[in-house]
Amino acid sequence: MKKIMFLVAVWFSMGTVLVFGQTVNVSGKVASSHEGKALSETIIRVKGALNVVKTDAEGRFAIPVEKSSSQILVFSHPDHDDLEVALDGKELLDVTLTSNVRYNQYGVRVNRNPLFAEERNGILVLESQKDNYRMWFDFRVQVDGAMFSNKTLNPIGNGTSIRRARFAAKVEFAKNWYGEIDLDFSNSELELKDAYLQYTFNNGIELKAGNFKEGFSMESTTTSRYLTFIERPNVVATFGPSRHIGIGANYNYEWLLGIGGIHFQDIGGIEERIFSEDNNKDFGVDEGVSFTGKLVAMPFYKDVDKGLHFGVAGSYRTPKTDAEVRQTMRYSTRSLTSINRKKYIDTDLIGNIDYATLTGFEVAGYRKNLRFQGEYIMSKIHRLNDLPTEKFDGFYAMGTWLIFGGKYNYNTTEGEFTQVARGKKWGDIELAARYDYLSLNSKGDGTITGGAGEGYTLGLNYYANNNIKIMLNYAYLNHDRYANGKGKLFIGYDADGNLTTDPKVVVDADGTAGEDFHMIAIRLEVDF
Repeated sequence: MKKIMFLVAVWFSMGTVLVFGQTVNVSGKVASSHEGKALSETIIRVKGALNVVKTDAEGRFAIPVEKSSSQILVFSHPDHDDLEVALDGKELLDVTLTSNVRYNQYGVRVNRNPLFAEERNGILVLESQKDNYRMWFDFRVQVDGAMFSNKTLNPIGNGTSIRRARFAAKVEFAKNWYGEIDLDFSNSELELKDAYLQYTFNNGIELKAGNFKEGFSMESTTTSRYLTFIERPNVVATFGPSRHIGIGANYNYEWLLGIGGIHFQDIGGIEERIFSEDNNKDFGVDEGVSFTGKLVAMPFYKDVDKGLHFGVAGSYRTPKTDAEVRQTMRYSTRSLTSINRKKYIDTDLIGNIDYATLTGFEVAGYRKNLRFQGEYIMSKIHRLNDLPTEKFDGFYAMGTWLIFGGKYNYNTTEGEFTQVARGKKWGDIELAARYDYLSLNSKGDGTITGGAGEGYTLGLNYYANNNIKIMLNYAYLNHDRYANGKGKLFIGYDADGNLTTDPKVVVDADGTAGEDFHMIAIRLEVDF
């Protein structure tokens, strides 16, 4: 029956062509490039003509064409690339079509969707014309160097480091799905940063799960790609919760932004993970939980040239198991540098903890090439066994100016500043100043004296293009007599003229005891 239908199709085509002129029969066989199998149901037509024939089960075909050397046959099959062949007087023609079917590593056939590559503001983006699929990479390398004043109570070594060497892949799947994985390879150590899946509902609510930053501090959630100073202020570095495994939600409606989440363990590095696993294995301890939320008001959310930001944040936190000792917490900071590894301000492990709270207030604003920003953060640690509540706090204030007509950009969906717009073809230069203060000396009835300190920082940034930024910072650090790095660092002199780590025997006048030093730091950054 199939052969009869094949002959009928051939005779029908011949009858049509005979109307227009002398014809010849071109016949042959069509095979696939995949294992050379015969292709049935392949459509063959003369280019520009409407009539077609199809191959039979053995891949054979016969088609009448006008007797002309200029005729072109077009071969089409849904699983193969189209092929055009010039006859050049040939009446016998065997062809092989290239298969467009692809298989994954498990031998399962997969759908194909061509992607188009494009550079967007220095970022490589791969995007489909349909199905809303988009993928891009985020590579970031920050090379730091720092020099310190040599008149210090505790010697500080000058040095360099790869502060960050990041590799991230980010993908939008279909219309509402988004995923991201971000790794840091700095200084030959591997650390997982972001790793989460996000779904955006049609009403704009974003829900995500995985490892990501808690929505608390404006400066903490700002990506390191867009930081104004080489390091975040001490108060943010100390109190601002970073990445934790959890579930979070984000909703932005006009002038209002709401962020909230339930967070669990800090996966951190190898050491933190070992502590967490040992606490689980040996003691069956729960990992702990944090509830963090934030509200932001943005009065000028429609204006691209100016804006204000008012935020309030809170977090309730139980002790986590990533510390070596259970039911403990510790606050510490490296004082505006990653090169100097000393932690002057340090509470050491605080034991017998029931829970802790964080409260944050933030205000920011910008108008074209001018910007200001500040935050106040307070922490209260509530302890067991009738021990007093420990109260710590700190703040920072900063101002910036893009000298050559650039403009600051604000992201209303995340409540933070993003990439600046440069004022000149060669780039732009930014001047910045910041004051920050941190006290880990407990207030009220508290008993912890982890030290306090203030930092004065001046910044000069050169934005060469979308990919290159050069940063120069000068900072002066002033610590009090209690900032002795858990009793390990000198803070002044005793009555006999000897260096001491004990704040009780320091004879230096108030305001002069404690380590003070100057620092000049530079960063070379490339993002692509």
